[in-house]
Amino acid sequence: MEKHHGIFGGCWCILFHLGPGEGKRSAEEYRAMKEARVREGRAHAALVFDGPDAVGWCQFGPTAELPNIRSRKAYEEGRRELPDWRITCFFIDRDRRGEGIAHVALQEALGEIARLGGGTVEAYPEDVTGRKVSRSFLCSGTLGMFEQAGFERDRKIAMHRWVVARKIPGQRSGPPPPNPPPPRPRSAKSC
Repeated sequence: MEKHHGIFGGCWCILFHLGPGEGKRSAEEYRAMKEARVREGRAHAALVFDGPDAVGWCQFGPTAELPNIRSRKAYEEGRRELPDWRITCFFIDRDRRGEGIAHVALQEALGEIARLGGGTVEAYPEDVTGRKVSRSFLCSGTLGMFEQAGFERDRKIAMHRWVVARKIPGQRSGPPPPNPPPPRPRSAKSC
């Protein structure tokens, strides 16, 4: 995180955790807020390591833990019921993008969700089909990556943003049946 200055202007991956009135803080305040949530067990992420270095992650959590999503107004208009889990963002080290790390992080997040009891998982990826998009702007992942992982399109909530969902059965241990990710990173760990 520090290598990337707290990511996206210092959000420290906290923005999806925030409710009304909790935004518009400094990078230092966001960092402290995120650290407090991690220490209290109110933040979930699947981290991907290459040796001792974290090279990427996928943030997930129960809906109550991640109440803030992009395109919320359009989402609320078409909402039927809330999912059990949300996958809200990914971050990949800028020097490692394009290596399949997001795929590994997504599979690890789904495995952790299964271990934690499973349920309906929702995400809000971007459709990049037919257009060129900087990887640095794909913090919600790509529609293609989620479809490859067994998610189905529910509805469109912005010009290129979709709601996708997948049911994950609960398990005592181990990940869900894999959709093999590219084998680039050497190890992955959930937290």
